[in-house]
Amino acid sequence: MSHAPQLGNPAELGIGIGWRPEIAAAVEALPGIDWVEAVAENVCADHLPDSLLRLRARGVTVVPHGVSLGLGGAERPDARRLADLAERAEALGSPLITEHIAFVRAGGPLTASPALQAGHLLPVPRTKDALRVLCENVRIAQDSLPVPLAVENIAALINWPDEEMTEGQFLAELVDRTGVRLLIDVANLHTNHVNRGEDPAKALDELPVEAIAYVHVAGGMERDGVWHDTHAHPVTAPVLDVLAELRSRVSPPGVLLERDDNFPPPAKLAAELTTIRETLRGPGPTAVRGTGVAPTPRPSERAGPEEQPTDRARERLALAQVALLSALVAGTPAPEGFDSRRLGVQSRALAGKRAEVVAKVAPELPEILGGGYRAAFLAYAKSRPMRAGYRRDALDFAEHLLFADLPEDAAARRELTRWWRDRAGARPPGRATRIARVARSVLVGR
Repeated sequence: MSHAPQLGNPAELGIGIGWRPEIAAAVEALPGIDWVEAVAENVCADHLPDSLLRLRARGVTVVPHGVSLGLGGAERPDARRLADLAERAEALGSPLITEHIAFVRAGGPLTASPALQAGHLLPVPRTKDALRVLCENVRIAQDSLPVPLAVENIAALINWPDEEMTEGQFLAELVDRTGVRLLIDVANLHTNHVNRGEDPAKALDELPVEAIAYVHVAGGMERDGVWHDTHAHPVTAPVLDVLAELRSRVSPPGVLLERDDNFPPPAKLAAELTTIRETLRGPGPTAVRGTGVAPTPRPSERAGPEEQPTDRARERLALAQVALLSALVAGTPAPEGFDSRRLGVQSRALAGKRAEVVAKVAPELPEILGGGYRAAFLAYAKSRPMRAGYRRDALDFAEHLLFADLPEDAAARRELTRWWRDRAGARPPGRATRIARVARSVLVGR
C-alpha cells in the first residue's frame, strides 16, 4: 500500500473533541459534535470501547491519534507500531491517521548506547539532516498505513542550536517532498511564540495551509515566563487569536478541542466548543492559497542522491538526540549550544509528567505512599530514565523503593511488596541480587 503522494481534498470533518475515557459520557451528550479523536495507543482494535462504538453508530467519525511512533527520531519507524496504527484505523473506519513531528526515544544500536525513553514529544531540530530523516520516516509510514497520514507540529520548551529553517519552512519542505498532510495545533504555535520567540502569523504565512487536514485547539498556562501546553486548562484568548489568523488564510476541514486532564463539567466543554465555532465564523480567506491538493513530491526528492541513503544523516541525528535526551532524563551535561536553564525547565517538566502518568496507570502507589509519593518519585527519576513505558516505570519505581527498604512504615512496605509481587510475578530481589544489580549499573554507566 502506498499513500505518497497523498492527492485529493482532505475529508470534511467539522467540529470535534478529543475522546477520553474520563469524559466519554460527556462527549456522547455534547451537541453538535461531528467527530472525535482517540489516542491510538489507548484503544484496542479487537475490543473497542462501547462509547466509541455508539458514536460510530451515530455517524460520528473517529480518528486515531498516535503519540509513540517517533517519526522525528533517528530510527526508522517500528513495523509493529505501524501495524497497530493500521489495525486501529481499520477497526474504527477512520478516514486518516495522525501522528507527531517529534522524537520520543533515543539511543540504542545507532549510538551504541542504552535506549532512553522520553515519555513525551520532543522537538526535532529544523536542519537538513533531520528533514531528510523525517521525510524517509514519513514515506515509510505512508506506505504502511491503509489511510492517509497527517502529522502535527508540536509545542517546545527548548531551542535546538544552529537550526537552518523556520517552522513554516520546515513544514512546507516536508509537505513538498512527501505529500503528507498537516495537523496544525494553534496552541502549539502560541506555545512556541512564548517559549521560542516565533511569530505564529509568519509560520502560517510560510506553511502550505492547503495541506491542512485539521486543527487542534487546546489550553495551557504560563509559569515563570514559560508557556506549558498542559491540555488541562481552558483555551486562552491568544490561542483563539492564532485560530482566527489561520481562519483568515484557509477554511480548515476540521477543528478539534483537546483536553487531557483536569476535566471541567460538560457545560464548560460545550462553552469552549461554542467559542471555537464563533471564532471560525470570523473573516474567511481573503485570497486563494494553493489548489487544495498537496503537491506531488519531485522525483529527485523521492529517490535522488541528496535523499538516499539517509544512513549518515541518521547517525548524526541519533548522536544529537541521545545527547539531548540523556541531559533531560539522566542528568548528563547539557549539550553545547543549549540553554541549560531551559533544559532544566524541560527536565523537571518531564519528571513531573512521569510522576503524574505513573500515578494514573498505578493509582495504588500514591495510595500506599500517601503524601510522600511525588517527592519519592522525583528523587527516583533524577538518575533513572524510563526504559519501557509507564507501566514498567511503575514497577521499576516500586522495586527501587524496596531495594532501599522504603517506605519506612513497615505496613506500607508490606503493602508495596504485595503490589509489586502481584504484578512482577516474583519476590523482591534479595540483598545479594540488589548488590549485583547496583554493580552492574555502575559498570554500564561508565
